[in-house]
Amino acid sequence: MIKTIDECFFLIQNGANIKQGDTDGGFPITRIETTANDKFNRDRMGYAGITDISKYESYVLEDGDLLMSHINSVQYLGRTVLYVKQQGETIIHGMNLLRLKARRDVINPAYARYCFYGHPFRSQVGNITKKSVNQASFAVKDLKRIKIDIPTVSEQNEIVMILDKVQQVIDLRTYELSKLDDLIKARFVEMFGDPRNNSHYEYVSFEELVEYMGDIGSNGANKVVTEHLDMTDEEDYALMVRFLNFTKNDFTDDVKYISKEAYEFFKKSQIFGGELIICKIGSAGQNYVMPNLNRPVSLGLNQIMVRINNKVEMPYLYQYLHTEYGEHLISGCINGAVTKSITKTELKKIPVMLPPKAEQMQFVSFVEQVDKSKVAIQNLLDENQILYDSLMQHYFE
Repeated sequence: MIKTIDECFFLIQNGANIKQGDTDGGFPITRIETTANDKFNRDRMGYAGITDISKYESYVLEDGDLLMSHINSVQYLGRTVLYVKQQGETIIHGMNLLRLKARRDVINPAYARYCFYGHPFRSQVGNITKKSVNQASFAVKDLKRIKIDIPTVSEQNEIVMILDKVQQVIDLRTYELSKLDDLIKARFVEMFGDPRNNSHYEYVSFEELVEYMGDIGSNGANKVVTEHLDMTDEEDYALMVRFLNFTKNDFTDDVKYISKEAYEFFKKSQIFGGELIICKIGSAGQNYVMPNLNRPVSLGLNQIMVRINNKVEMPYLYQYLHTEYGEHLISGCINGAVTKSITKTELKKIPVMLPPKAEQMQFVSFVEQVDKSKVAIQNLLDENQILYDSLMQHYFE
């Protein structure tokens, strides 16, 4: 049966207008980051020192509430998470998220959450979205008019049960991968100690380990780069990697392409696999190692790529930068209060602890063994994800 959002939910509420910070104190308050990775993140909430809840009782979350992003960048607009209350907790519904309370005789909130990730709903959100330079948004009155096709509540419950089971397996595989990453981190500390206070090894500047450091701007002035930047969604000669591809670990679906002519023009930012890719703006300082995609690849906007020399092994350097001390060093290079950014000049100054090459190679051998286990688990995860995607398409297309 076809229902409007307004018919499915008896409350669609904007969040409380409360200025908040990161410091603990008083009741936690949801914010955009609370919905990161499509999950309700209790460790990513704000605080405002509010101890008297009486003024905000109408904003206290209840079990089964949905939180939807309605002011954000386009790709995250409409992102929805389900709140499952834990015993004794009190959380205030904060700004830039809508709270939706389901009519339980019409729609299961868990089913609604899945439905909101389906193509029919997402395409309608795109139609009501208003875009500006810095963000996108949609109005509650427009959201209420969106129509969705929903089965009976009993059928919804069965669909939720099936999707939840697949999602649980995906979450388990993801957890297993994270524990293997933790194993690598532990081995690093076991072999090399805490790099913050280590007198056993010499320290060199990051610049001394760089064979080449560049970005798309290395190919010419902004105007020239813009003239040659012809990204398209259609398959073409070369892949143009965006930082989104790294954060989502997706180099096949949500991708952009450029022509052979553009690829050849951007010769100073061609990447071949094994480079360190660092985000310049926004999530500044976040970094990944470029996989080998066995095809022409060009670096996209707002990223720095680093090729290292033979003084250091990439698995060692990558793990060093992901220690607590390494992340501290990178954060010290980041500028900007609102828009975070990092420059090549600042990166080159970072001190890097440099053990003998033989010790680095021992660590690399360990990483390679763990990576074999990660590949096996990743293959299972990919299979589970394909199943999940096919079920979502079956139920919500």
